[in-house]
Amino acid sequence: MQKFVVAEKFISINGEAKRAGELSVFIRFAGCNLRCNYCDTLWACDEAAATELMSAEEIYQYIKASDVKNITLTGGEPMLQKDIKLLLEKLGEDRNLRTEIETNGAVSLEEYYRTAPENISFTVDYKCPGSGMEHAMKLQNFENIRNCDTVKFVVSDRNDLDKMSEIVERYSLTEKCTVYVSAVFGRIEPREIVDHMVEKKMNDVRLQLQIHKYVWDPQARGV
Repeated sequence: MQKFVVAEKFISINGEAKRAGELSVFIRFAGCNLRCNYCDTLWACDEAAATELMSAEEIYQYIKASDVKNITLTGGEPMLQKDIKLLLEKLGEDRNLRTEIETNGAVSLEEYYRTAPENISFTVDYKCPGSGMEHAMKLQNFENIRNCDTVKFVVSDRNDLDKMSEIVERYSLTEKCTVYVSAVFGRIEPREIVDHMVEKKMNDVRLQLQIHKYVWDPQARGV
């Protein structure tokens, strides 16, 4: 039986994206194929990190026992988990659940766009230059993204803001899906992002603040 490597699981509020502020069950998987220089969950990528092995059924039962409808699969990078398709199929069959996968933009999602039901959605990062990982982006992810999905930009500076504008326009993202922009915590002030949005007339792009970093310590785990 395939086991998934889980770094932590907990119930909290969604800190960002479409269901920000709502309760969600978080399943954080270990391991990532990127090393963004602002990563706040680098500990989950450490091979020495404490983890537990869980089957798809065990994850599903944990979720159902929580009595919470929203599920957030995160990491690390959840799409690197072997046989993640099996877990998504199981969660997708339960139409009482709404599953969001937070993915870093460096794993191809083409197959999942074709097969995943609408109660399985993807929040796809575009890693801007300030992350140090822009070279790893799978640009095709932004061509065929679905209406139920989201693209998220996390920006460090004006250069990142300009890149965001370029990518939003190149792939007509606001016509295809929901688009969010947020600040790398401590690097850029949200008002600078708003100024850029006003300057560029970025209709349908939404500023978001990472709520959990205001409710709890920005480095806190399990929240």
